[in-house]
Amino acid sequence: MMNKFLFKHIDNSGLIVFRIIFGLLCALESFGAILTGWIRRTLIEPEFTFSFIGFEWLQPLPGNWMYVYYAVMGIFGLLIMVGHKYRLSMFMFATMWTATYLMQKSSYNNHYYLLFILSYLMVFLPANRYASLDVKINPDLKRISMPSWCKWIFVIQLFILYTYASIAKLYPDWLDTSVVELLMKNKADYPIIGDVLQQKYIHYFIAYGGILFDGLIIPLLLFKPTRKYAFFASIFFHIFNSIVFQIGIFPYLSLAFSLFFFEPKVVRNLFLKKKEFYNSTEVMVPKYNTLLIGLFSLYFLIHIALPLRHHFFEDNVLWTEEGHRLSWRMMLRAKSGSVSYRVIDKATNQQIPIKLGDYLTDKQRRGASTKPDVIWQFAQHLKQDFAKRGKSVKVYVTAFVKVNGKKPYKQLIDPEVDLANEEWHHFKHHDWILPSDKNKTDTNSINLR
Repeated sequence: MMNKFLFKHIDNSGLIVFRIIFGLLCALESFGAILTGWIRRTLIEPEFTFSFIGFEWLQPLPGNWMYVYYAVMGIFGLLIMVGHKYRLSMFMFATMWTATYLMQKSSYNNHYYLLFILSYLMVFLPANRYASLDVKINPDLKRISMPSWCKWIFVIQLFILYTYASIAKLYPDWLDTSVVELLMKNKADYPIIGDVLQQKYIHYFIAYGGILFDGLIIPLLLFKPTRKYAFFASIFFHIFNSIVFQIGIFPYLSLAFSLFFFEPKVVRNLFLKKKEFYNSTEVMVPKYNTLLIGLFSLYFLIHIALPLRHHFFEDNVLWTEEGHRLSWRMMLRAKSGSVSYRVIDKATNQQIPIKLGDYLTDKQRRGASTKPDVIWQFAQHLKQDFAKRGKSVKVYVTAFVKVNGKKPYKQLIDPEVDLANEEWHHFKHHDWILPSDKNKTDTNSINLR
């Protein structure tokens, strides 16, 4: 039964068109990062970047070489689009994108994570078997069908993503629109729509519309009677997100996924009219089918488990950030606060003054003020920086934070713990993160910087 479901061949028009769009979007994302100044702000101006913990050795190339790096990624995107040396181009883009994803998290978002996942998935898919330079060079590669698992791997991945995104919104600060209101305050100066986005009814529409859309869109796209309506709702939802949140290629990538929900004949008639339509029900089970099914199962079990891991840490993930990333927790919290780093020379016991502006960009300072993992990383950076000067130091942090605009400010980090001497644990709660419900501080006593 499973073999018939996964290895029955279907027309491959959806995958072929998706490859073309995907390659174009990869190129636009890469070249766009250059033209918008994102590379300059994120990878060139900072003295160093906050990488994912364990990947500190991944740092941007010196000087202006990151412009060249992204230009090369953009070229690989174009090669993916036209299907030239497809697997090599796809693998190179995936590897280069993964490196830039892991080397900085000041600009972390779930869309970068999704592109990281999809890029590696696309390496293994037969997306160059039609309408590609590879086929033009080697006609033996041409195919008009694909195993149905090539479709379902996208559907299941999206179902996991949207389901967790919907469930994550079911908490008080989203339901009472506090989070949405904070997000919309930053959009008040938008022409035409800025004032409208400040209206309370819009906040409720965004909050509850987001829950319903994320929770229902995949089932509605799979169900033929509701498919067209769901697709039009997707167009509105993603164009709205593109205009209001300015999140790059993601809205258009999300719309491209619709190719896997419509009948292959519809896709073929719209985009590949000269292509022969595959209309057979042939099942071709490969010799390695058991291994393939096992790999599918393991892959999706990992992606189901990752968003659940925060439940195994103490306290609220909105406060500790432990288990927040790789979990499809999109735009769920806004933090603000104040921080000071106290560096003590072990030899003299004297305090060394630290100005964050001497080390960090404004965006990095926000992370080093409110996110425990970034605070720990900066403490480690200070330790290493002073070690290069021949000094052994202790680093103590005093941080006060509020989440989603809710007062009072609370103390985030234990100020008596030397963070320079603490180890990071990926699967264990850190006791130097103070409990969210046991400390409160008078807002007036905090000097926000």
